[in-house]
Amino acid sequence: MAVHRFNVFGRIVAIERQGTRWDVRSVGTDGKRAPAGFVIPDFVGEDELEQYLFDLFHESAVSPTADIRRLP
Repeated sequence: MAVHRFNVFGRIVAIERQGTRWDVRSVGTDGKRAPAGFVIPDFVGEDELEQYLFDLFHESAVSPTADIRRLP
């Protein structure tokens, strides 16, 4: 299963499909993963993840140039 990593306004999250649901984890500076504290609905497609994260967290942006970026 592919793991999708995003920088969400400075917070790194890893998202992986587990069966029919999305498993969302916060990634610490040490690489450890913990529950992210939010849910991505099952119906959100892989190609919609970045937009969904932006819609969910856009009010958390600390500057107008802050963004959500897909990471390698």
